[in-house]
Amino acid sequence: MAKLKTVKGVKARLKVTGTGKLVGYRAGRRHLLVGKRSKIKRHLRRPQTLQQVDARKIKTLIPYL
Repeated sequence: MAKLKTVKGVKARLKVTGTGKLVGYRAGRRHLLVGKRSKIKRHLRRPQTLQQVDARKIKTLIPYL
């Protein structure tokens, strides 16, 4: 069977933790920040773990990480 190719865009945006969870940054932090509350902007600064449902789909795109 042929090797699976890693999607490099996903590899650059996400990181796999030691326990196998995917960690990345949330969307909504690029522009139109004046209308967002400070609490929302503060929470968008930190990386967050992906939901398990999404992580299962994404892990097929990065098979060897």
